[in-house]
Amino acid sequence: MHLKDVAALTRGFRRIAAALAVLSLASCLSGPFSGPSAGASASAAGLLQGIRAAHGLRPLAADRELENAALRQARYMAGAGTMNHTTGYGRDFASRMSNTETNGAAAENIARGRMSLDRLFEMWMNSEGHRRNMLDPRFSRFGLASAGEGSDRYWALVLGR
Repeated sequence: MHLKDVAALTRGFRRIAAALAVLSLASCLSGPFSGPSAGASASAAGLLQGIRAAHGLRPLAADRELENAALRQARYMAGAGTMNHTTGYGRDFASRMSNTETNGAAAENIARGRMSLDRLFEMWMNSEGHRRNMLDPRFSRFGLASAGEGSDRYWALVLGR
């Protein structure tokens, strides 16, 4: 595939992702936001597929179990008012994932702020560690959730095998 074709494909995926993000965010902004946007993982699937396809990787499937793990973390961060991979109970990511089926490999990206899914993934792709997580070829599933509202919205992306 030529670089020009990849750029055109990426622009197309961004347009679709932006439209999906607007639709999914619009559905959850009518009142105080305390859970994941309706179908947050499903809305992000196309965007993640575009990112991974541009790097020759297989797509990730939205996964309810990983979305629930992401939601628990997003809710914890929103309630604590802090962005951290470790909860107030001293549970780090590895211990939180011990009861989740990930076949030995998992990663977590977190963020804070009111933004579209397109902007969220753009920020993560511009961060070496977050980018490495999203492009890890071992992963086949993901869950995305957010909690809080406005600039105090907290995001968690959990990736697993």
